[in-house]
Amino acid sequence: MRTVDIEAFAIGATLVTNAEWQAFVTATGFVTLAEREGWSFVFGGLLPDDFPPTQGVVGAEWWRVVEGSNWCHPEGPHSDVAGRDDHPVIHINWDEAQAYARWVGGRLPSEAEWEKAARGGLDQARYPWGDELEPEGEHRCNIWQGIFPSENTADDGWIGPSPVRSFPPNGYGLFDVAGNTWEWTADWFDERARQRVVRGGSYLCHDSYCNRYRVGARSSNTPDTTTGNIGFRVAWDQN
Repeated sequence: MRTVDIEAFAIGATLVTNAEWQAFVTATGFVTLAEREGWSFVFGGLLPDDFPPTQGVVGAEWWRVVEGSNWCHPEGPHSDVAGRDDHPVIHINWDEAQAYARWVGGRLPSEAEWEKAARGGLDQARYPWGDELEPEGEHRCNIWQGIFPSENTADDGWIGPSPVRSFPPNGYGLFDVAGNTWEWTADWFDERARQRVVRGGSYLCHDSYCNRYRVGARSSNTPDTTTGNIGFRVAWDQN
């Protein structure tokens, strides 16, 4: 554990949504890397049973290279975001998240800012709401239930991303700081790895292999990565 001093800041209560990203695209004409390249990574369990064979990721075969997948076609060309205005925008890389943040006058939060906000005023609690994952049997976040990656019982109500206010907020009024989608932060993971920190876990996290929905847990990804389980929220300086 280390102590980090941070200045006053504000941070979005929710992940940036499809509706908010659409407003950005309409105003600026922004085109994402996934749209330009024509593909992104999609969790195979969200694809139809009759979906054509696709390339997988070695060691993580549940990730599929799906042609035509991007923020407005999250599972490929057979899908769209109709009815998902309040879902977190996905298939957005680090630079694209930064571009949106600048457009709204903000920036991506530092890792320290993200954790400060995610803790919601609790001191060293395991989760944003306390130390018990399901207090009194209540689901507090969108993560995997069952046996990963073959069986998801969806006891929390979702097998993919959920609307951004589906679960109670933490003590600071922030939603989805555990589960739903990973969140880009401004920081590099370390001095050697050229990867940006992501925090919070996603709907694919499960205790058997990835319990990084814990508020103190870290992970990372390359800045140009686009997947169906990484989103972001915006921070603002308070000077």
